[in-house]
Amino acid sequence: MKHILNSIIIISFVFVSIIGCENNSSNSNVLDSKVDKKILWEMGGHLPAQTGMDRNIGTAGLLHGVLEGKYIVVGGGANFPYDSVLNNGARKTYSDIYLLEDKNGSLEVIEHINWENEIGYGASITTKDGVYYLGGSPNSEAADDILFITLQNGKLNIEKIGDLPFTLQNGVAVERNGKLYIAGGAKGNGNSSGLYEYDLTSKEIKELSPIPQESFRQQLVGQILNGNLYVFSGHGDVAYTDGYKYDFDNDTWEKVSDVELNGKALTVAGGNSIKLNEKEMLVMGGVNKEIFDDAVAKLGSLQGRELANFRDHYFRMDPYEFRFNSDILIYNADSDSWRSIGESPFDPNAGAALLLIGNKIYSINGEIKAGVRTDKMFVGTIIAK
Repeated sequence: MKHILNSIIIISFVFVSIIGCENNSSNSNVLDSKVDKKILWEMGGHLPAQTGMDRNIGTAGLLHGVLEGKYIVVGGGANFPYDSVLNNGARKTYSDIYLLEDKNGSLEVIEHINWENEIGYGASITTKDGVYYLGGSPNSEAADDILFITLQNGKLNIEKIGDLPFTLQNGVAVERNGKLYIAGGAKGNGNSSGLYEYDLTSKEIKELSPIPQESFRQQLVGQILNGNLYVFSGHGDVAYTDGYKYDFDNDTWEKVSDVELNGKALTVAGGNSIKLNEKEMLVMGGVNKEIFDDAVAKLGSLQGRELANFRDHYFRMDPYEFRFNSDILIYNADSDSWRSIGESPFDPNAGAALLLIGNKIYSINGEIKAGVRTDKMFVGTIIAK
């Protein structure tokens, strides 16, 4: 049932309160934990059409990252441009990669190139040196690639720097001390819950202790906080709400707080996260557990007319009926707790690119209902309250 997530207004000014973030920007102290804040959201534009297409109908599962602390790189991803999912339309994945720059709240395309392979639903990692992209290609020859994206003389430069020992989709990855850590996802070796360490210098990879509890976990979120790797949610045949902390020094996992608000468990499967500071991560998007679980069960068990009737109802539902997570969530590792800082002023989504530059948050494209994406890009400026 991969297609459920993979296929699963415009505002001028909307304010959302944020409390308790630290500065990770050299040019502003607005993220300091002692400063009360709010987010001013604006429409940042539309991602242009891919090569050979008349228009961009939006994609999900994009490559995404920040280059030189200033530029956004996004690309690839998938959608259904020829016919709807209800009519069994074919999914298309793209090779287009865009370099964007924020110019007074408008994301302008600086460069648009095409990579040699189509890419989508791989793992993206922003580092001070460049952006790594792992797996995520419908081309079986490229589905285990490790790509490294940089700017050279102001132009995008993409090079393949290695191979994973497995293909990868819908996992999460981080960088620490010159090593990449890959957790969860659909891995070609069948070890979905596995955690792996890839040494960028030696090119060697080793298997570490797997994420506890579920044997299959994809489309999870994760960040390094307080020196530990935190992962949350994801899904298998059902959407998960649990969370775990990984200790790099001891190769051990520890249970942490579930994703919950006011005592109610939530899932952020299909959402994305950004690291605000050493102790906090912000999460946006994700499916609704009740609706997701019900759809997976019925699409996998119903037959004949019952299945046709359910598919017709499900894929015709309006975006709001899918009840994707609209809360903008912050997890604090010190207090091991979640809080909402308000609701997204635009359609909540799954599979969007989510990035942070200084005190600005960028949400680009994503799936707003099963099989339907948006081409919109939003810019949220964090300011003092």
